[in-house]
Amino acid sequence: MKPLSSLLLTCASVCLLLTACGGSEEIVAEISPQTETVVQMSALETALTSELRAEQAVRDAFRHPKETLEFFGLTSGQNVIEIWPGGAGWYANILAPYAKASGGSYTAAGVNDTFRERVANVETYGMVNIVEFGAESGALADGDADLILSFRNVHNWVGRGFQEKAFADFYAALKPGGILGVVEHRLPESAEQDLKTRGGYVQLSYVKALAEEAGFEFVGVSDINANAKDTADHPFGVWTLPPVSRSANRGEETATDFDAAKYEAIGESDRFTAKFRKPE
Repeated sequence: MKPLSSLLLTCASVCLLLTACGGSEEIVAEISPQTETVVQMSALETALTSELRAEQAVRDAFRHPKETLEFFGLTSGQNVIEIWPGGAGWYANILAPYAKASGGSYTAAGVNDTFRERVANVETYGMVNIVEFGAESGALADGDADLILSFRNVHNWVGRGFQEKAFADFYAALKPGGILGVVEHRLPESAEQDLKTRGGYVQLSYVKALAEEAGFEFVGVSDINANAKDTADHPFGVWTLPPVSRSANRGEETATDFDAAKYEAIGESDRFTAKFRKPE
């Protein structure tokens, strides 16, 4: 990949005015929207290809982070909040370095100690803001967030009974025109939605209803993270599939006739990628 300075100087939209009078040089650069896009994409590509993700990038084939973040409208200078990033910080390892490189901010909502230790390296992650999020938590932000993102979390809030609060919190935290992006394990509309979410799957229609009840407008849905092989009816729920690959209930032995290869061949779950907007 060319250095960022090379990309800027070779772009046709950068105008250079050179004067060599009196042994001095003046360089005037006019950056067009096209060049700004080059800067943004360079920062994202750098984050995606960082050694920080060396072990995690193997899941890109199922999670499509570049396409997903582009669909949600990630861009430079944004105030981005990720909900429940998890100890591994899979998306945080992209979003925090991207925010650091592109003049934005990254906030993690509802984290564990493993995550806190992970992002303590300011040189790598920049200044990561951490706020509480849960059934009893307060405001996520003062209505100044540009983008709130959740990856495979909705079933947890539904199962714990605070799904309405969650979406109301997101709405309050976003500025007018702000975007809520949700990736979730997809339960077919023909199935019955289990509000205990024991299988880990949620219907798109249910998430749309929650978002719209909170005040959001539905923008659209993408099949970026779809997987037609997933039937959403596995013996140990979505966790039967990679990367968890559960083969027995906790405390039990794996059955002798359990075919782990069958679920490995399916890959990660079928997921919808839904985008909502807070009205202007």
